[in-house]
Amino acid sequence: MKLLLLGGNGQLGRELRRVLPVLGDVVVGTRNGAEADVAADFDAPEALPALVQRIAPDVVVNAAAYTAVDRAEGEPDAAFRANAEAPEALARICARTGALLVHYSTDYVFDGHGRRPYREEDATAPLGVYGASKLAGEQAIRASGARHAILRTAWVYAAHGRNFLHTMLRLAAERDELRVVSDQIGAPTPAAWIAEATGQLLRHGLAASGTWHLVAAGETSWHGFAEAIMDEAHVAGLLPRRPRVRPIATVDYPTPARRPAYSVLDTTKLHRDFGIVPPHWRDGLRATLDGMAQDSRDMPAG
Repeated sequence: MKLLLLGGNGQLGRELRRVLPVLGDVVVGTRNGAEADVAADFDAPEALPALVQRIAPDVVVNAAAYTAVDRAEGEPDAAFRANAEAPEALARICARTGALLVHYSTDYVFDGHGRRPYREEDATAPLGVYGASKLAGEQAIRASGARHAILRTAWVYAAHGRNFLHTMLRLAAERDELRVVSDQIGAPTPAAWIAEATGQLLRHGLAASGTWHLVAAGETSWHGFAEAIMDEAHVAGLLPRRPRVRPIATVDYPTPARRPAYSVLDTTKLHRDFGIVPPHWRDGLRATLDGMAQDSRDMPAG
């Protein structure tokens, strides 16, 4: 199997670089070609079909995206280029070549008014530009005729990159008290597990194209996630002291983009079709922090 991985320097892309080579030959693309085999600029969607034709992969794994949720409100054109136009260009060329397109989407396609975990077929209603651009990408892929797997995930973090976990660890080292939103509910999901599950899905094979929810089990608030980060990081030796974490309401932390208040995703279909069992979000966090602590211990002194 030959795989083309796009977005190879992001937090998910780096984990996919670790997982995908067991499936076959992997060609890695990044925006400017740095630390990669090829350049794949999602700000220039028109250049992507020629790249796919030249590489001739069996599978295109698209981990590239515009993910700056708040900035997207002022940069809708950039968000739609990367999240809708680029996936559409990829899907159209995949439809012509027969390649399978694996594409990641988001819980932000929902409005958060639900009272139970969202299923794949539930009505979408994004609240902001980011969610709207990701939904447009989904719709373009489905309309293209390409074989595809759209994997919606949520609250993604990793041992590297810019994410909520690293923000909390940085602030914990600087402050005695943190204030974190407690009325938005979701499932923190480690990029390492998303990559592992993607590999499992590809090994299993797709009987048909579709959309699946790919998130950790359980649910918590951002405040609950922050509390768990402090507890687990302290136990792992990553924090010498544990700051207090005070809950606040969304209205007390205004942002340019509105976010869904409840965006837990139902993974029943994922388990039914591929036998994939998501870890509980707290177990995923513990494993990530233990890995970070081990890496810290393995670093040479000085």
